[in-house]
Amino acid sequence: MSAFVYGVALQLKLDIRSKTMLVSCYFIPLIFFLFMGGIFTSVMPGMKNTLIQSMIVMGVSMGSFTGLPLTLAETCGDGIKRVYKANGVPLYMGLATMFISAFIHLAVMCIVLLLLAPVIFGAAMPANLPVFFVVLAVYIAVSLSIGSILGLAVKNQAKLSMVSQLVFLPSIMLSGIMFPANLLPEAFEAAGKVFPACWGYRLMQEEEFMPASMWYLILLFCAASVVCGVMLKKQELK
Repeated sequence: MSAFVYGVALQLKLDIRSKTMLVSCYFIPLIFFLFMGGIFTSVMPGMKNTLIQSMIVMGVSMGSFTGLPLTLAETCGDGIKRVYKANGVPLYMGLATMFISAFIHLAVMCIVLLLLAPVIFGAAMPANLPVFFVVLAVYIAVSLSIGSILGLAVKNQAKLSMVSQLVFLPSIMLSGIMFPANLLPEAFEAAGKVFPACWGYRLMQEEEFMPASMWYLILLFCAASVVCGVMLKKQELK
């Protein structure tokens, strides 16, 4: 247990020094928040009621789909994978430490947005903070689980960057954070519901905790966990 905690602490330090994680988990989300937050609240004053949720969805999607996969692909490369095997460390330990580290970094970024938005843009705080944080934790975990699949499935970093964008962009554009989802064509609105961003955005606005409404996110997380487990098992056998 102590070795695992040490691994998580070490990964946290490595991610802080990693340009990929630093840019995707902090720099781009915060710059986007400062730049677009002013535009959104000026053009659409009603956006102040959902600005925090919108910016958090963008930041979590950025870190999960463009940051974690690249870091994971580097760690699970052939060279580092041999080091893991030589020291008797299972590959899932590497995935677990990176997952938890990315979760912590994204949670910190979300808290920063939560604190700054009311001060800078007069954004409304979530109506029920306990419900908000529960949904946020689930949403981050689900997004990171999908990012983990991308990092394990695509080894070439150039291809991975392209695939990550193919997941990230629809996730943002169809989630409803840029404009109401009901303005989209029905096919696009239905497609948006496939991505966790759509559900996370909606559920973070709820005033009461409704476990039944989170079934899709939980199902998605379980499915992604099984897929990651199978992929790691295949890599260990190679």
